[in-house]
Parts: sequence; structure tokens; C-alpha cells
Amino acid sequence: MIINLKTLRSLALAFGLALALSPLALGQGSTQTTKAQTDATRARSVSSGEKMKIKGVVVKRTADTFTVRDLTGNDTVVRLTDRTSVKANGGFLRSGTNYGSTNILRGLNLEVDGTGGSNGELVAEKVRFNDSDLRTARAVESRASPLEERASASEGRLSEVEQNAQKLSGQLDELAAVSNAARGGAKAAQETADSAVAGVNATNDRISALDDYVPQDTASVNFRLGSAVLTADGKGKLDAIATKALNAKGYVLEITGYADATGNTERNRLLSQRRADSVIRYLVEQHQIPLRRIVTPYGFGSSNPVADNKTRDGRAQNRRVEVKVLVNKGLIQPAPTMKSGSSGSEQ
Repeated sequence: MIINLKTLRSLALAFGLALALSPLALGQGSTQTTKAQTDATRARSVSSGEKMKIKGVVVKRTADTFTVRDLTGNDTVVRLTDRTSVKANGGFLRSGTNYGSTNILRGLNLEVDGTGGSNGELVAEKVRFNDSDLRTARAVESRASPLEERASASEGRLSEVEQNAQKLSGQLDELAAVSNAARGGAKAAQETADSAVAGVNATNDRISALDDYVPQDTASVNFRLGSAVLTADGKGKLDAIATKALNAKGYVLEITGYADATGNTERNRLLSQRRADSVIRYLVEQHQIPLRRIVTPYGFGSSNPVADNKTRDGRAQNRRVEVKVLVNKGLIQPAPTMKSGSSGSEQ
């Protein structure tokens, strides 16, 4: 009778633990399912040819697309083309200001009017926003965007590299086993392993460089005192650098304007911005450089001089616009190759 009571107590204790733990397991599975469903409902696919107008905030930006999240939490991928009109909203009896597509930044509240494309994206015909929202987005982007984008890209690449490394590790183990089983397989296995490791390292370096741009060419275009009009010499320099840019792969243009120390600070800043805009207008109109290839220009005024502002020659050198052709470092690196070692077996 005592043995039976002990057995019943043990069974009751095990049953109670099972009941206590089962809600935790069920709750964890339910939480993961709910999260997966929530993530899946964020993406919106636009039917091909469907007209659509959306309002929201930009949460992601690439070279040719950006993602808009509306008030309902849905994300829509918007594709930009050379025909997309990007403008600020105008006031009463006043037309809005035209902007390049590079001014569409993360955090910008905007409205998009377009048509569904073949890949579920919304091909933008018109993009409209307020100047005040653009100023806010620029302030946020200049501080947070470079660090966040670099961290996000590095995180994604690290995950891909880890997965590839695991796959290659399994292949290396398999090759080593086969080679060691064959006559003279030790040497062939070592050669194959060394080649595979070199290929993995080369792939890692290439992936790490995808968000890194390196200067390929630079031109300095000088201006007359108080002028933002291009000279014949300046146009010749722009013709040369535009030809090099159009022949490059994965390029963007960084354009910065400057002034000498003559005059007040605000006047010099505005003058340097007009000089940068003059260079952009020439590159777009004369060489058909797409606006999406031009980084948002900026006028630095009399800051960052390259020569002494106390001399006439130095001031002439400081009245300039610098044009840099930046090329994606990851794209210009050669793809890694893997050499296979000889088996060394007799047949």
C-alpha cells in the first residue's frame, strides 16, 4: 500500500509540471506566429498598371527606390525614374520648388502619385512634400543616416558571410575526407582547403566594400569674383570629368561649392551654393547625367580654403566648385576565384 501511494504521488507531480509548462511553450509559439504575421502584413504589393496615391514617411532609401510607411503601418516600395517629378508644395498662387531625387531622405513626410510596376512596386509620377519637412529630414539624415545605414548593411553582410562560411566549411570537410581516403590525397586536400579559405576571405573583403565609395577622379572649377557663371575653362574641365564618370561603373558625383573670404558669411554661402547648382545644371543638360547619380550638393561658403585668402591668387583658387567621381569599391574589385587542387590518385 505504501508503494502504491508513492507511485501515485510521483504521477501527480509529473502531471502538475506538465500542466504548468505547457502554457509557456504554447505562449512562445503563439508570440512567434503573431510576430511573423505582423511583419508579413507590412509589405504592400501594387498591381501592375494600378493607379495609387499614398502618404507617409520614408523609412528606407536606395539609389533608385525608397520605401514609404503610411499611417496604417503598410510599407510600399516606390521606384524613381528620370520622368518622376519631385517638388515641394507651393503656397497660394505660387508653384513649388523642383528638387532632385537625392533630396528624398529617410524621415521625410511626403505624398506619392504613381502607377503599379511589374514587380509590385509603385512607379512614381509625382512626389510632393513641404520645405519644412525636407529641412527636418536633412538634419536627421546628416547625423543618423550614415551610421545607421553602415551598421545595417554590415549586419546583413555579416549574416550572409557566416552562412556561406558554414556551407564552405561543410564542403571542405567533405573534400578532406575524400582526398585522405585516396592515394596521395593529403596534398590535394591541403591545396583545395587553402584555395577555399582564400576564396572566402576574398568574398568577405568584396562584400565589406559594397558600402564604401572611393574617389576615382576630381576636378576643381574656378569662378570669377562674385560670379556663379561657368567660364570656358570650367566647362572644358566638366566635359572631361563627365566623360570619365559615364564610363565608370557604380559611380556617384559629389559636388561642393566654395567662395573666398570677400564679403559677409551668408552672402558667400549663398554664392557657393549657386556655383554648385550651376555645375549640376551643366552636367545634366549637356551630358545627361541622371540626377540620382548626384549626391545632394552643398555650398560651404568661405570655409575649407585651399589657399591664402590674403593674396589675390589665393582668393582666385578659393572661388571654386569641387567635383569628385566616387566609385563603389565593392563593384570594381575582381570576383574571387577558387582553384581546385589535383586529386593525386592513380587510375
